[in-house]
Amino acid sequence: MAVAIPVSGSIPTVEIPSIPLRELLPWLLMAALVAAVTVFFISADQGAVSLPSGTAIHEWVHDGRHLLGYPCH
Repeated sequence: MAVAIPVSGSIPTVEIPSIPLRELLPWLLMAALVAAVTVFFISADQGAVSLPSGTAIHEWVHDGRHLLGYPCH
């Protein structure tokens, strides 16, 4: 079995494209907002500071709160 070796001897290079900050910033802000809302609903939603009324969200994330170590009782 023969292996083809390039005649020029050059090694192909891979260029990693750069992403300008102005194009990346909106995605980073949205990800930060989603992360903050997620942390609020999992960690701080006890009913006293809850955005929606009732305890539905607390019950939905109850096991996740214990898994992440947040006290809720």
